[in-house]
Formats: sequence, C-alpha cells, structure tokens
Amino acid sequence: MYSIATQKAYNCAEKFLTHLHVTEAEPDPMPRSHYRPHFEWQLRTRKLALGQRTRLMAIVNLTPDSFSGDGLLGAAGTGGWPGMAAAGAKLAVAAAVEAVDAGADIIDLGAESTRPDATPLSSEAEQARLLPVIEQLLRERPQAIISVDTYHAATARAAAHAGAEIINDVSGLTWDHAMADVVAQSGCGLVLMHARGRSGEWRSLPALNSSAVVPVVFAGLCEQMAQAEAGGIRTERIVVDPGFGFGKRGAENFALLAGLGRLRELGRPLLIGLSRKGFLGEAVKPVQAKDLDIRKARRTATVAANVAAILAGAHVLRVHDLQATREAAAIADAVLHAGE
Repeated sequence: MYSIATQKAYNCAEKFLTHLHVTEAEPDPMPRSHYRPHFEWQLRTRKLALGQRTRLMAIVNLTPDSFSGDGLLGAAGTGGWPGMAAAGAKLAVAAAVEAVDAGADIIDLGAESTRPDATPLSSEAEQARLLPVIEQLLRERPQAIISVDTYHAATARAAAHAGAEIINDVSGLTWDHAMADVVAQSGCGLVLMHARGRSGEWRSLPALNSSAVVPVVFAGLCEQMAQAEAGGIRTERIVVDPGFGFGKRGAENFALLAGLGRLRELGRPLLIGLSRKGFLGEAVKPVQAKDLDIRKARRTATVAANVAAILAGAHVLRVHDLQATREAAAIADAVLHAGE
C-alpha cells in the first residue's frame, strides 16, 4: 500500500511529465514563458502577498566561515550574548536593520555555513548565535519579517518562539526528522529546499545530464512537499527553492536556471538563491580582471542570473546586494507586467 505522502508525490510528478509530453507534442503558438502566478504566503502571524512584485530576502550571515566572505561573526563568536563576540552581534543587528530600512521584505538569518565541507554546528551553538540577534532586531524593528536558515528542529522551535516568521530549511525536512512537526506546530512559513545529499558529499556525487537536472529537482520537491503536508504543514505555508549549488555542480546549475519555469507546475511560489554562487563566478572569470574578491567578482553575474530567474517566475530572491537587486527586479518586474 502506498502512503498518502507517496501517492501525492507520484501525482505531482505525473502532472509534470504529462505537461512535458504535451509541450513537446503540441507547442503553444503563443507561449507564456514569462509569467508569475500570484499567491498569499501564510507565515506565523501574517500573510505575505507574492507575485505582484519580486520580494527580496536579505542575507545576514552570523558565521565566521561563509562561502561569500560576508560572515559577521569572528571565529571566537560561538557563544551567546555576551559570550558571542559583542561587536559581531551588533554588526549583525545593524546590518539587518539597514536592510529592513532599505526595503528588504524578509531578513534571513543564518548561523551555520552550508558551503561544501563546512564544519557542522550544534543546535545549541547555533541558537547562541541566532537568538540574541532575533530578539534585538525585533526590539529595533518590530515589523521585520525574520527567516531563520536552519535544518535543526530545536533551533527552529526556539527561533519561532523568539519571533521568527519563516523557517528556511536547506535540507527540505530531510536532515532532522523532527523538523516537520516543529514547523507545523509553530505555524511558521516554510522554505522547502532541494538538496542532493549533504555538503560533504557534493564533490563525489555523480554528474547529472543537463536534461535530467530539472526532472530530478522536480521529483525531489514533489516528494518533500508531500512529506511536509503529511507532517501537518499546510500547503499555503510552503514556498519551494530548487537549491542552486546544493548538490548541483557547474553547468548543472545553468540547466536548472534554463528550465526554472517548469517548476511552476509544482503549484507553489518559487524562492531562488543565486547570490554569489560559485558557478556564476566560474562563468564570468574569463572576462574579468584577476584577483577580485568574491563580492566584486560575482556581483554583476548575480544580478544577471536573478533577472533570468524573475523572468522565469521567481517570487522571492535571496540576496546579498540589496540595492542592485531592487533596481534589477524593478526592470524585470516591468517586463513581466508588460507581458500579462
């Protein structure tokens, strides 16, 4: 007997395959390749309208070892407040406040790096970094919508109690089996991301043929959505993220970006995290000056990739460079509206 979750995953994947066959056999004479459906994302205490314009999720990394070089805590900042490096904590709150005031719709706080071969952090250490920043940010900007980037159920529970509205789980509920229940009980919005294995495994994963990337991601997200709903998480709380760079290497990410519009068949809003990703840096390296730091080297490439994502239907962008993305999104949104 199939479980309800398995049957839902099967039905989801079947819908994608049916759409694929119809598209190949009977192409639409006027294809709407650039469009974005509208949704209301149910968060813990409020709703967020998605689709009318691109929403921006500003990244604030409370780590000493972020892949993009933007971690705000020194290597000693692993304890709590004041055990956490006080200067680093103040910087984190200041960066988040600045992002809110500059127009960020969501602040995404992450205390553990998920770069390849990153050192895992315990839930206790993660909470010691996160919770004081959540609490102080909400004192200074009570209206802020806070997302917490974690795959630890205990951290998610504590963050929701402290005031977080969204849990951004890079594992898509697969690395901590208590996470689905915690998210369901907290009522938080959920970013359900696709990842192929854990970070320590990514370099050894078999390569994907370019034509297989989108079906693999689609099938994985179908299964994860079904498991989330079986765990009590209501559909209107779920946003999906295809997980650029998370178990996808090099050109596999461009294949995913090229086929991103096909993920609309999942029937959920799309959150996209392309900011400063390595595959973008490799693509532009041949036309750049040497020895640029990551922030400069990948800035324009990130803007270009984000525009492509918006035109393919992305609802939310997770970004480091807020103002550059706001300007690019304004143009891409205008293109979408002109085609409606």
